[in-house]
Amino acid sequence: MHKLIFTCVVALTCLQPIVHAAEGGVRLKDLSRLKDERRNLLVGYGVVTGLAGTGDNPNNRLTAQTISNVLQNMGINVSQQALRSRNVATVMVTAALPRYAQSGDSLDVNVTSASDARSLVGGTLLMTPLKGPDGKTYALAQGALSVGGYKYDLNGNVVQKNHPTAGNIPNGAMVEKGVEADMPSSGALEYVLFEPDLTTVTRIVQTITQGYGAQSAEVIDPGRYRVNMPVSNQHSFEFLARLESLIITPDQRARVVVNERTGTVVSGGDVRISKTTISHGDLIVAITTDYKTSQPYATFGDIESPGVRTVVVPDTQIEAKEREPIAVNLPGDSTVAELVAALNRVKATSRDIITVLQGLKTAGALHAELVIQ
Repeated sequence: MHKLIFTCVVALTCLQPIVHAAEGGVRLKDLSRLKDERRNLLVGYGVVTGLAGTGDNPNNRLTAQTISNVLQNMGINVSQQALRSRNVATVMVTAALPRYAQSGDSLDVNVTSASDARSLVGGTLLMTPLKGPDGKTYALAQGALSVGGYKYDLNGNVVQKNHPTAGNIPNGAMVEKGVEADMPSSGALEYVLFEPDLTTVTRIVQTITQGYGAQSAEVIDPGRYRVNMPVSNQHSFEFLARLESLIITPDQRARVVVNERTGTVVSGGDVRISKTTISHGDLIVAITTDYKTSQPYATFGDIESPGVRTVVVPDTQIEAKEREPIAVNLPGDSTVAELVAALNRVKATSRDIITVLQGLKTAGALHAELVIQ
């Protein structure tokens, strides 16, 4: 039996590779944003052309109707029954419009198949209006698609990489109508934290009040705080620039992130693990069956013996393997990085290490949030 036995007092770190979270202060602008400073989502419905026979099915009524409408807008009248090409596909186009975007700015767009196209590789998006929730057009998208995958099939054989029915167009949309947003010049400003935390928001307010007075900021809740603009609004932009440049030391939540696919464990914060003993082992059982054919041939003269026939005989073998116990001993006040390094030295697999961390969390010894991806 393969056993991993250890007694440890550990703190937070990681697996292969080991990644440590950065410590120290960060700018206020990297921790929070103005409540009204948000992106606006845009969406559109368009057509991709130039596909090498991997577009929508010619019998697809949605695609036929769409192509017929596009041609009709160009002054070409073609019935839907006459459209039999597989080089076109209907798609949905999405983008995000920043708050201060102006006419002529470029946006990145995502393009996904809206019907039964097999691949969008090599396609070009025709001019597509991108609309907001109010139904107004804010941008126009057009350009060649960049697809990070492919799919080819013939006679039932398929070769595919990633998702060939989704792609993007860098700077593929041009803003036609920006969102009007005035910068605040006086009054109270409400900020929202990217990661709500009571300790962090308290430190932010303390830092602001130390520099601008006791009434300059206040905590609303763990995810929000309010800043009171100075009475004189002649230098409001300078005030906001200085405000967002303040250095804050955020409180880090104890967290371990495990990626089971790649065997990577990333940690942040300072976590202590209670003293515990874990025994982890495995028993490998291999069952193999070999089918042998018995073909006897017994005759007496020219007459075959009765009851003699060909028989398939299974030959089954069962083998159980147990590995020798492996002991891992760590001194008190050890870290998870030291634990992982010790397990790696005894050639424990990534899955073994992940299982150990899960066991620590279940036993209440790992005092951190365990996130498994």
